Amino acid sequence: MDLFLLQVTNPAPEASTSANYFPIGIQFLFAIVFVAVMIALTHWLGPKRKTSDKLANFESGIEQVGNARQPMAIKYFLVAILFVLFDVEVIFFYPYAVNFKTLGWGGFTAVLMFVGFFLAGFYYIIKKGALDWED
Repeated sequence: MDLFLLQVTNPAPEASTSANYFPIGIQFLFAIVFVAVMIALTHWLGPKRKTSDKLANFESGIEQVGNARQPMAIKYFLVAILFVLFDVEVIFFYPYAVNFKTLGWGGFTAVLMFVGFFLAGFYYIIKKGALDWED
């Protein structure tokens, strides 16, 4: 009798079948059709007056001057990539800050290793002269 009550009160989880995903598929199909219809309607109902002012490039309200294809120094891109790299590395400190009590000394050692690798990479960048602007 106890086994019967256990089965009635705690049923086995339902197996994952493709029928479980049918509502998601219908919603996805509806979204695609909706977007396609809206794009078609805007092209069909929208105004079609193409003037030289509308077809000109818009530069934030500022008149264009010169060629946009002038070479730039690679230092700007290098600094931007390094900023993103080191900024993303700092994000990895958040899980440690949240769980530092449960991680214990093993977690502390791992964070010290992470900081060591972080500083080694920073030292390498400085030694390579990636942040020197004299050129």
